[in-house]
This record gives sequence, structure tokens and C-alpha cells, in this order.
Amino acid sequence: MNFIEKYFSKYPEEKVLKWFKQVCVAEAISCLLLYGFAMIWKRYDQEGLLPTIFIIIVGNIHGLFFTLYLLLCVPARKIYNWDDEDSVIALMAAFFPFATIWVEKKLARKDRE
Repeated sequence: MNFIEKYFSKYPEEKVLKWFKQVCVAEAISCLLLYGFAMIWKRYDQEGLLPTIFIIIVGNIHGLFFTLYLLLCVPARKIYNWDDEDSVIALMAAFFPFATIWVEKKLARKDRE
């Protein structure tokens, strides 16, 4: 048992699943804020200090949710009984904008065949 599984094993499955789904959505929202707002604002107001501060804050928040998503994929694999292919797809989804929403809606289901 690795460190991540050991850490999350003390929490009930329902709580871990709730965290996983919330982090999926939060990662997508922070991605939207970063790519759809902060970077565009920075592009058009290159001299301003406020867009730079905003992009730093939103970038750090997005990095936090990105990391949490990757960490929570480990217990989610066990809970949802993902095979290797599903696990790789879930991990790769972190690198594509808004793909974590797809994981939360389609891949993160116990009744999936």
C-alpha cells in the first residue's frame, strides 16, 4: 500500500468520492478562470500590475486543484475499479482543459459497465 492509499484509507469511500467529484469541478472552473479570463486580461493589459497578481493567484489555485485531482485519482481507481486504461485516461484528463468534468460525469460512476 502506497502513501496516498494509506492516507485516504482512513476516510469513508463516500467522502473520498465527494472530494474527487468536487475537485474535478473545481479544477475545471479554475482552468476556465486561468485560460478564459486571467490570461486574456494579461494579454490586453500588459502594463498593469493587477492582471499579473490575478494570474499568479489563479494559477496557484489551479495548480492546487490539478495536484489534488492527480492525488485523488489513486483512491478513485480503487473505489471505481478502474482498469489500467481507465486510470491512464483519468490521469491524462488532467492535462486537457475541462476533461476532468468528463471524468466526473462518465468515468466516475460505480454502475458503469
